[in-house]
Amino acid sequence: MNSYSSKTVLITGAAGGIGRATVWVFSGHGWRVIGVDRKPFGEAFPTDGLFIQSDIADPEALEAIFRQVRGYTEQLNALVNNAALQIAKPLLDTSVEEWDAVMASNLRSVFLSTKLAYPLLKAAGESAIVNVSSVHAVQTSANIAAYAASKGGLLALTRALAIEFAQDNIRVNAILPGAVDTAMLRAGLDRGHVEGGDIHARLDNLARKTVNGRVGRPEEIAHAIYFLADGSQSSFMTGQAMIVDGGATARLSTE
Repeated sequence: MNSYSSKTVLITGAAGGIGRATVWVFSGHGWRVIGVDRKPFGEAFPTDGLFIQSDIADPEALEAIFRQVRGYTEQLNALVNNAALQIAKPLLDTSVEEWDAVMASNLRSVFLSTKLAYPLLKAAGESAIVNVSSVHAVQTSANIAAYAASKGGLLALTRALAIEFAQDNIRVNAILPGAVDTAMLRAGLDRGHVEGGDIHARLDNLARKTVNGRVGRPEEIAHAIYFLADGSQSSFMTGQAMIVDGGATARLSTE
């Protein structure tokens, strides 16, 4: 166990691709991990951690989650807002219910989780919030408007929170992943937000659009999240958006 063993992080969307990788990166650095997801974790969660199966899109469920969190720890050193819902369909075909579900999962949940986590983050004396936004917050594609809007809102919220919480030594940053090989990405491709070929052909098509020539791995995003959360590495960063996309947004679309 290393010197970070007394630190605690709360990670939402902990059972998904990026969330699961983030759980193991923090645990590997000796942090105690609290994970939350609407789905079961599926395999052994870190033995000194706490996994809560619940839906953060439900405000009452969030209140119950934080009652359990407060029973587990008196402070949080980091909050990673990672949970997300993606609807991949044209805006004109998106229902009000679908739009609201995306906003409740991707944006409202961060607003409420942050409010509930604030006393625990402040109690740590020095802490961090990492909001998992997306490259869709700055450059997007067809048939994913609700998701893009929610991630753009999350980026703006990140800047606002960084200003409000600076006096409490709570840093707030966002990470903007590009194409990462997760179940969410594959489901979006399968529903046709990138057209043509089978799932492997679509993944190859995405890979060719990055400077690195490949799709990202969840653990690569997880390590970047850890960098933003760990005050010994990113102590002078707050209110920032860190893009991790294999160089996809660096290249002109007309090239």
